[in-house]
Amino acid sequence: MRARLRKRSLNVVLVDRLFVIAIYILLLTFLAIVVLPLIYIVASSFSSPAAVSSGRVGLWPVDFTLRGYEVALRDPKIVSGFLNSLFYTTAGTALSVVLTIAVAFPLSRADFFGGRLITKLIVFTMLFSGGLIPTYMVVRSLGMLNTPWAMIVPNAIGVWQVILAMAYFRDAIPKELYEAARVDGVGDIRFLLLIAVPLAKPMIAVIALMYAIWQWNSYFDALIYLRTDALYPLQLVLRNILILNTQSNLGDATAMLERQQLADLLKYSLIVISTVPVLLIYPFVARHFTKGIMLGSVKG
Repeated sequence: MRARLRKRSLNVVLVDRLFVIAIYILLLTFLAIVVLPLIYIVASSFSSPAAVSSGRVGLWPVDFTLRGYEVALRDPKIVSGFLNSLFYTTAGTALSVVLTIAVAFPLSRADFFGGRLITKLIVFTMLFSGGLIPTYMVVRSLGMLNTPWAMIVPNAIGVWQVILAMAYFRDAIPKELYEAARVDGVGDIRFLLLIAVPLAKPMIAVIALMYAIWQWNSYFDALIYLRTDALYPLQLVLRNILILNTQSNLGDATAMLERQQLADLLKYSLIVISTVPVLLIYPFVARHFTKGIMLGSVKG
């Protein structure tokens, strides 16, 4: 009997080890699928135009050069696109976070009259929307076409972010704390600004990161609502180079390098330039992100 139990335990241990090995192999495979293209893009951005066009670049730069970044940073459309994206992301994220908190906090209170009905109407918009043409007509009637407001206002509030903030205010902030503040004469606005918001830093970090990434990567709204090149975000400039294969005035660079080779190099350089700001944001919210992403999870 003991020998049989020992054999069974050894089999269980062997199965567990094989399972762990399979999990590691699967995770390493996924990691390679994600990381290798990124390494290739970075290596190509530091390679010569001829090496990129000829396909000689692997996971290490060939004929190392900064020409792609030099040309990109000298191009006025790329620079203006970068600054526009920075403005849209900063202003849009700030406005979205403020409006999301303003909507979510009262709806999280059980004593808010009509809160359930309003919540159902907000969730309803996740299933059905007016569509592109009615939205375009609303933006046009408000006079926001071909203005920076068209990139900020129409999608200022995300339903999922509102639900996330509601769940945090309802579950993470004790009801007794709110009642104690009411006894001390603290109103709803003061409670929100002085107590709820400081306690909601993990949630704010999460929704701010969501809004910032969405705003930075957004190009479809610019494609629909903007007509002036000076207002284009970086993603739309990048789209024109990647998809339409159009280039801005490259100055003296076109006299020295083949136009198509330089365009191929610019594609990879612009991808890196457009990705770096998002990577720089994450370290500042990383300590809150892990805690905030668990909002709504089951507590043991």
